[in-house]
Amino acid sequence: MKLEVVLLCSMLVSGVAVAAPKNDNAAMLELADQSRCLTCHDVDETVRGPAWRDVAKRYRGKPEVEDQLVQKVHDGGGGVWGNDTMSSNKRAGMENVRTLVRWILSLP
Repeated sequence: MKLEVVLLCSMLVSGVAVAAPKNDNAAMLELADQSRCLTCHDVDETVRGPAWRDVAKRYRGKPEVEDQLVQKVHDGGGGVWGNDTMSSNKRAGMENVRTLVRWILSLP
């Protein structure tokens, strides 16, 4: 598993697009932390933004929503989870955002 984490991190740093590994929560949480997502989000608890399991539950079975969520994370937005707005997260890069969104949507 350690080799998988190293390979995933190497590919993310090099900009290679990868699908989110469904069982590698540690690597995804590290990427989320580096991307500063954990400032406002948590997997199981609502912080400032919704818990990611709630996001997965709301959008489960709706594959067309992936692009919309990637755009919202990248550009920011609001109105879906209350009155608070989400800041844009351009520093993470579109491929990292897509990787994180795929992982979030895969959460049980």
